[in-house]
Amino acid sequence: MTQETVLAVLKTVKYPGYSRDIVSFGLVKDIQIDGMAVGVLIELTTPNQELGEQIADAARLALRDRIEGLTDAHIQLRVPTPQQVAAAAPTLGAKTKIPGLARIVAVASGKGGVGKSTCSVNLACALQLLGAKVGLLDCDIYGPSIPLMMGLNQRPGLTEDEKLIPPVAHGVKLMSMGFLITDDQPVIWRGPMIQKTIQQFIHQVDWGTLDYLLVDLPPGTGDAQLSLCQIVPLDGGVIVTTPQEASLGVVRKGVAMFEKVNVPILGLVENMSYFTAPDGSRLEIFGHGGGKAEAARKGVPFLGEIPLFTAIREGGDRGVPIVVSAPDSAPAQAFLEVARMLRAKLG
Repeated sequence: MTQETVLAVLKTVKYPGYSRDIVSFGLVKDIQIDGMAVGVLIELTTPNQELGEQIADAARLALRDRIEGLTDAHIQLRVPTPQQVAAAAPTLGAKTKIPGLARIVAVASGKGGVGKSTCSVNLACALQLLGAKVGLLDCDIYGPSIPLMMGLNQRPGLTEDEKLIPPVAHGVKLMSMGFLITDDQPVIWRGPMIQKTIQQFIHQVDWGTLDYLLVDLPPGTGDAQLSLCQIVPLDGGVIVTTPQEASLGVVRKGVAMFEKVNVPILGLVENMSYFTAPDGSRLEIFGHGGGKAEAARKGVPFLGEIPLFTAIREGGDRGVPIVVSAPDSAPAQAFLEVARMLRAKLG
């Protein structure tokens, strides 16, 4: 029995809720062998004792089942306290530039249902179409939708130094919790685990060299948004809204959040701005002009209007954004115009 033998067995032990193993997550800190007895040190990054016991039991069982002649498998488990997790978390002053990532932009909204992820995938593809190297990070841990909208369901590979290799769709590098969990398994986590996952998505993914990394945030102003703003030196935020007052009211909270953590607001996008009927008439289903008026009221740039087109929704459902499937169409040109405005703001 060697350390390599033990490590190979431990690589079969999956982290609960993931398709990845505890070795690739860096939880195995030490292996000691004495004859046919083995001791393994497993160190968690979350103060979840129950989760730790589950991992330890799975590791112990795997070693006993797979190593013939094993006399003892001792698992030492280290679980940090909530205070230790908080002390190790990055602070606002600890942000450092990520090598290779020229610009990092968060795409946010104050509420769900405004088409933020739809805007994210089309803006990413539009920037790529304009000649940029682009990555798209899905930070909606609880409800990842980027894999569906980009038409990709692929497990990330690993580099030799155990960094995740982001899958590529339509020329855009992608990372999402949707690539790591199995089927429709829910993610039921508290704040510290969300923060740790976002750290890994930023620092332990082999993004290579990118002109832009777009980050699709979940709606609201919760753990994911604050963690990202604390961990990553954002070059700015884009806020997506719809014209009606119900959406604009919570957009103001998103603006206030970015201002509070000193992230510049690059602009506001009004999605579902209007609908063009088959006879050519224009229907303003959700009202019109609210986004532009709100941008003027808050003193932030207005990046443009995205009309309500069935083709946009269909593109997201089948995993081929409208910018990719029909770049010369009216809806694609609307996204491309917003991408040009965004590129101009970033320089």
